[in-house]
Amino acid sequence: MKVDYIIVGIGLAGISFCEQLKAHSKSFVVFDNASQQSSTVAGGLYNPVVLKRFTSVWKSEEQIDLALNVYENIEKRLNVKLDYKIPVYRKFASLEEQNDWFTASDKPRLTQYLSTKLVKSTNEAINAPFSFGEVLTTGRVDVKTLIETYKTDLLKDGLLIESDFDYDVLESDDAMVSYKHIEAKHIVFAEGFGVTKNPFFSHLPMVPTKGELLTILAPYLNMEVVLKAGVFLIPLGNDLYTVGATYDWHDTTHDVTDKAKKELLDKLEKVINCDFTVVNQVAGIRPTVKDRRPLIGKHSDYGNLYVLNGLGTRGVMIGPYVAKALYEFIELGTLLEPEIDIARFK
Repeated sequence: MKVDYIIVGIGLAGISFCEQLKAHSKSFVVFDNASQQSSTVAGGLYNPVVLKRFTSVWKSEEQIDLALNVYENIEKRLNVKLDYKIPVYRKFASLEEQNDWFTASDKPRLTQYLSTKLVKSTNEAINAPFSFGEVLTTGRVDVKTLIETYKTDLLKDGLLIESDFDYDVLESDDAMVSYKHIEAKHIVFAEGFGVTKNPFFSHLPMVPTKGELLTILAPYLNMEVVLKAGVFLIPLGNDLYTVGATYDWHDTTHDVTDKAKKELLDKLEKVINCDFTVVNQVAGIRPTVKDRRPLIGKHSDYGNLYVLNGLGTRGVMIGPYVAKALYEFIELGTLLEPEIDIARFK
């Protein structure tokens, strides 16, 4: 089999790169062993503001415009609903936080995203004496449905090989890479935390960050917005809500823990005062980087081996943006931005 690209990994990064290849009529095959769960346990929010500090997300405007177009194209092609437009409310803990919000709303990159109208709480189930601030241009991508549907479509077309990738079998020269019965012009590793076991890119400073989420059933909460108040509370419909997320830089297993559950419940109970039941708990390892920028680029010794990784906690937004950057780097020779180029770690 001869293709233009081999892709290893089909999380948010891999899907984003597949979309670039489809848009430019490039042939490809994907390997995935379902070992990485960071994408499948993601909350899926796209939000252009860092709500802890009221600052703009890096390249937020460029990222959102591109990402929403990519997800809309997937929805149309696969006949599936993925993008749910939903407001994000930031709960204020004090009058000082209100003032900080209004100060931030005057900044050039934040004016279009931070509403200057205070939102009073009319929901008796939510403790919010200092009201909310509304973030604009926000929503949720159903990442679990995205990955499941995308993989099913790849399988239907014979483009997905569900197996481990054996690095020892990969051969590369200046013109081609070969892997078992497959020859390709390029190979892109989009493995998430799994890249730490990849001998070609394991030197990169990946910082695994475990995150855990709860799903609760809260029939009396009646909330139709995403709430940020120590934790994110995301409505899923049918009285179900996602509560998240935790950050653990030491545990790299996919096992759920009582410690994380207690942490989330302690924070949640400071926000809502209605009855609820925990119906699920999941865990995954986020591929994060010390400088909070993705890992994109070419291997220093093998000219047709590339990495697309380190999307961190905002993979829904940043995935399509960096996938486009990598594609144009490979095919057009466009330089990567220094902030994301793995050459910064030489």
